[in-house]
Amino acid sequence: MPSERELQIHPIVQESVVHNTKSLSTLHSLAASLFGVSAGILGLESYYGFLGYLLFSTSTTFLFYLVKVAPQSLAEGRAFLDTGRYYRGVFEFWTSGMFNGLSGFILTWTLFYGLVRA
Repeated sequence: MPSERELQIHPIVQESVVHNTKSLSTLHSLAASLFGVSAGILGLESYYGFLGYLLFSTSTTFLFYLVKVAPQSLAEGRAFLDTGRYYRGVFEFWTSGMFNGLSGFILTWTLFYGLVRA
């Protein structure tokens, strides 16, 4: 948790936090649809499809973190996995996208599975 002095020097702007969260959510929604297409074409079923979704969703979040968040955090001298300055919390950053894109994943997964297997 940042101290009061640190917040006065580098304030956290709520509009920016909301924008960052929205951009990550949009990325997850688009990526989940693409993962559903790939899972349907590959013919993944049951747990293998969901396991692939969790794996790809986690890797998407990690790549987003490496490209967007980590360089800024390290430039400011913050800890490597600290996302509290740019997002609402660490848990929300790493897991919210998985649940937001799940319905799009299932929709495109079943659609393309049916198209390929029919």
